[in-house]
Amino acid sequence: MKSNLYTGTGDSGTTSLVGGQRISKCSARLEAYGTVDEFSSFLGVVSSSEKCPEDVRLQILDIQNRLFDVGCYLATGVEKDVVPSCNALDGDCIECLEHWIDDLDSRTPKIRAFVLPGGCQLAAHFHVARTVCRRAERRILALAAEDPVDPLVLRWFNRLSDYLFIAARYVNHVNGVEELVWKPNMNSNK
Repeated sequence: MKSNLYTGTGDSGTTSLVGGQRISKCSARLEAYGTVDEFSSFLGVVSSSEKCPEDVRLQILDIQNRLFDVGCYLATGVEKDVVPSCNALDGDCIECLEHWIDDLDSRTPKIRAFVLPGGCQLAAHFHVARTVCRRAERRILALAAEDPVDPLVLRWFNRLSDYLFIAARYVNHVNGVEELVWKPNMNSNK
């Protein structure tokens, strides 16, 4: 009896979209939803930290659930010139993210410097998640250059990276770790 974990149908470098259409594994669509999956996986690393505050952990779980829905949306082929809406997202989800950002920002000391990724390990993981989020956003933009994509998806990803930035700063603060800040020309002999 053959395992359900592998089918062999992708051995030639193609995979199936929702609905059965076969596409190349290096297509813009697969790059988009594959990077969304990578991003969600990294959020799993972030939320598994013992130092992750419970309210932030619950926010990440909400984000991961929406990311799975967005991944399904991106894994579905579309007709040319038809912009299907992403049912997982609406104006409320943008407002919710903005509320989370404002809340974490209000509990974090202000800083007037460019922040370098790092600090405590959890903050460093948040920064990596932020950069993977930005890459997912770029992959979705590349897909949008070929096929229609709901603009709300791009707005949501843009807010997500802002959320991850302030979450990194917040966890440094609650863990008593000073921010690493950029010092221009620090290694310059001039």
